[in-house]
Order: sequence, then structure tokens, then C-alpha cells
Amino acid sequence: MTIVSKLPDISTNIFTVMSALATEHKAVNLGQGFPDFPMNQDLIGLVEKSMRSGYNQYSPMQGYLPLREVLSKKIHSLYGTSVSPDSQITVTPGGTYGIYTSLTALLRPGDEVIIFEPAYDSYIPNVVVNGATPVLINLQFPEYKIDWEEVKRKITPRTKLIMLNSPHNPTGSILKEEDINQLRSLVAGTGIYILSDEVYEHLIYDNAPHCSMLRYPDLFERSFVCFSFGKIYHCTGWKLGYVVSSPSLMKEFRKLHQFNCFACHTPSQVALSSFLENKEAYLGLGSFMQQKRDYFISLMKDTKFDLLDSKGSYFICATYNRISDEKDSDFAIRITKEFGVATIPVSAFYQAGTDNKVIRFCFAKKEDTLEKAVEKLRKIG
Repeated sequence: MTIVSKLPDISTNIFTVMSALATEHKAVNLGQGFPDFPMNQDLIGLVEKSMRSGYNQYSPMQGYLPLREVLSKKIHSLYGTSVSPDSQITVTPGGTYGIYTSLTALLRPGDEVIIFEPAYDSYIPNVVVNGATPVLINLQFPEYKIDWEEVKRKITPRTKLIMLNSPHNPTGSILKEEDINQLRSLVAGTGIYILSDEVYEHLIYDNAPHCSMLRYPDLFERSFVCFSFGKIYHCTGWKLGYVVSSPSLMKEFRKLHQFNCFACHTPSQVALSSFLENKEAYLGLGSFMQQKRDYFISLMKDTKFDLLDSKGSYFICATYNRISDEKDSDFAIRITKEFGVATIPVSAFYQAGTDNKVIRFCFAKKEDTLEKAVEKLRKIG
């Protein structure tokens, strides 16, 4: 029997490859985006309490209602938007699942989806497997800004959706009000939808605002907005997130969700419904992670890497022009093997492998992890 692959051009992703290489060479892993410090002990205690209190069976398909209710209050508090916990919020097994299910609810063969590169690695396969066509637009290097004039040129009658990601993985760039104004003008009066990946919602630095689609009613009505508890509360292994949308879009989302997953981990949802009542637990996350970003930047001043700007996320990118003219993938592999620090080559986030000689560091680590890594990075060059 022969399987005709729906993703014939897809192989093992770069995160798996580099993490395996890091393990093999006992390297400090600043590649894959996960913290190496403990998550909040109070939240752990609430999960244990939930399990001991008997919350161990299926939760509703839409998610545990008190959790959806507290999320609705949070959204209103942050963005001034009223969202129904009954018809507009669905708890999902992670942000990536939310992205895939949103796309599957909308896309049909022949549709076109605008994707900005470098792009998180699930976007293009999710579009392709649904029979749609990715229309790729490079963010302007080195600021990684959207060229809205190019976006206008790439819009066709088949354009079904625009994918956005802010704060951005892998670059740490963020959307600004000028981007929102351009987006509003572009989609007004059209049938173009928006998928907004906002899993790093609270990890924004330097007092910049988060331009969430939830903040703008005209954009939100045509949007799926995807979030991740794992990214915010440093528990990526939980694979728990949520999607917010208009009632009509969420109805279609749930038609798929009920057959793919149906219910997510109940004790974690019960715990989060209590934990989210403490606003400081999420409002203070930006300053907490900014301290790590700033500490990493200060350490890296003694290296020959040139760091690019990072306004959000777990990540900061760097050029290595003062060290080598190697391809970024070769360079990343070499420094893992020879110097013991694993990173991610940014060319892996481009379909065509565009190589600007940039690698991505994850600074969501303990201080001593960052110190060990930079001690090794100082020796390069």
C-alpha cells in the first residue's frame, strides 16, 4: 500500500533537530522556546487541589465555564471588549491546535492565505493540508516590519485570510497602531478573515501596548484570536490554550473541535479559573521576562554577536556577521557541536530558506543558564 502524503515537502521540524543535537552534545539549549525555571507554585497547588476535589472527569466541550467567565472578564478589563463566555470562547489543547482548527473551519481548496515570513513553522503546513495556497510575504529586515504596500499587491479575489502573529515568533517584533490602521483599511468591505496568533500576549516590553484584535471591534468580528496558557504561565507541557472569536465563527470552530478533542484537561482548567482572578499574576509577566531579556542583552555585549530589537515573546535574534559568513543553519549546528550552545537558524522559518545570517536565542531561562551560555558564546569568533 502506498500513502500519498498530504505534506510531501515537510520533514522533521527544526526544533526537534536542534534540541536533539543539544542533548547529544550536552549543549546549553537556547533554541527551543521553553523555560527552564519552575512555574508558579500556587498554580501547581490549585491543580492538585482540583484533582483531590474530584475535578477529574470530562469538562464541557467549550471548556470549564468558570474559566471562560473569568477570561471574559479579563478581556473586557484589558481591551474594553465584551465577549460572551458561552458563544465566543473555547478552551483548546494548546495554541497550535487553536490555529489549526481555526484554519480548518474557514479554508477550502483554492483559497489563498497571506503569511508573513519568517513564520512559526505550523502555519504553512496547516494551510496546505486544508487545500489552500500560502501567499508568502517577507517581513522587512532587520526591523521585521510588514510592507503593507506589498500586502495590497498580493490581495486577489481568492484571498480568504491574513495570518498575524504579535508578539512575533521568531523575531520578537510587535504590531503597532500604524499596522492596525493599514489592516483596517485593507480588509474593510471585503470577505477577508484574520487569524491572530497572540500566545505571547503578556510578554511585551518597554511599556509598548499589545495591539490585540480583541481591541478593535471591526477587526475582531472577522477574526480568530489564539492564546496559550503554557506560554504565559511557563508550563508549555500543559498544552492548554483558548480561542476567542465572533459567535458565527466560533460555531464553525466548535463543529470541528468537538470531534478532534472534545474536552481538555479538567483539573488545569479549574485551577486556572481561580488563578486568573489574581490579575498581577499575568500583568506582571512582562516586567518579569523583560528583566531576563535585558540581562541577556547585557551579557551579550562581550560577544561578537549583534542583537536585533526584541519587543516581546521569549526570543531575541542576532546577526553574526563579525564572526562568519556561513549559512545560518551551518553556523547554528557548528556552535552547538563546537561551543555547546544550541540556537535556531531563522532561515528555518522561511519556506525558501531565506538566509539573512540570523539566529534566534530563547532568553526565557534561569540566570545561571544564560550566564553559562554566554560564557561559551564569548569564545566564538
